[in-house]
Amino acid sequence: MVNLESSYMGLSLKTPLIVGSSGLTHSVENIIEIARQGAGAVVLKSLFEEQILNAANTTINQNLLSNIYPEAEDYILNYTRENDVANYLKLIEDSKKAVDIPILASINCVSDSGWTSFAKQIEDAGADGLELNVFVLPSNPGISGQINEAVYFDIVDNILEEVKIPVSLKISYYFSSLAQMVTKLSWTGIKGIVLFNRFYSPDIDIEKLEITSSNVFSTPAEITTPLRWIAMLSDRVNCDLAASTGIHDGNGMIKQLLAGAKAVQVASVLYKKGFEHIGTMLETLKNWMEKKNFSKLDDFVGIMSLDEAKNPAVYERVQFMKHFSKIE
Repeated sequence: MVNLESSYMGLSLKTPLIVGSSGLTHSVENIIEIARQGAGAVVLKSLFEEQILNAANTTINQNLLSNIYPEAEDYILNYTRENDVANYLKLIEDSKKAVDIPILASINCVSDSGWTSFAKQIEDAGADGLELNVFVLPSNPGISGQINEAVYFDIVDNILEEVKIPVSLKISYYFSSLAQMVTKLSWTGIKGIVLFNRFYSPDIDIEKLEITSSNVFSTPAEITTPLRWIAMLSDRVNCDLAASTGIHDGNGMIKQLLAGAKAVQVASVLYKKGFEHIGTMLETLKNWMEKKNFSKLDDFVGIMSLDEAKNPAVYERVQFMKHFSKIE
């Protein structure tokens, strides 16, 4: 019998498969089924910094009393924030009572102000860990990359002052020096980095002349980007790495583990195939381990990383050569 137990962020997982933050992880009923199917942990749907602030501002703007009684603005603002957070805290508490796998809270944030105190409440509610989904789009030509990158460190510093539970960062690849950024972040005291988060992708409806969304779900082809960077960085950082985006089957999970990921996060494929696919992916992993005579994950995690691979140059080559591509 093979052992699928893993360790991520200092947490013991029954399996290396984590269901990532999404609408699928916003109810206790779903979380119970996720655990039943064999997931090692679950990341709750993100509590958005903007969601809290916008909800508060909308309530204030719609309430005419705030124009007459200025003190009403502070009351409504605080009530709205506390109400949203209260619902989230209840989800954490109820989920912890319902399942025996780690429950990771998630905050989607773009700044270090106004929300960081919520992290302590999340810890007090019983969350086993906290994932910070941080993405600052470097779209303003007047702001340097150094200033954009400083936001990540400010957020981490403030959160680590608030909580003792393990904290991870889910980040993008929009950095001028991704390898250096990930390495520096890994030394801040966080316990994990998730590569990579998935963005809202804009599209244009040319008939209605409207901006719409596209590519809501990932595809298996998207596994290559996190695979490359997991392989290149897993031996060079001071925290665990988790792989996310493009992992749609057991083979994809195996690849990321071979590259050095301590865990993988899935979401899109579960929308398409249901929670039962968790068990299918884990069965693929188990059968592969038996075939290769691996009794536990530590026997093979990272053996295909940059430092361990027989031909590491293939991870760093970024342009096609006619010899490799077979295209004339």
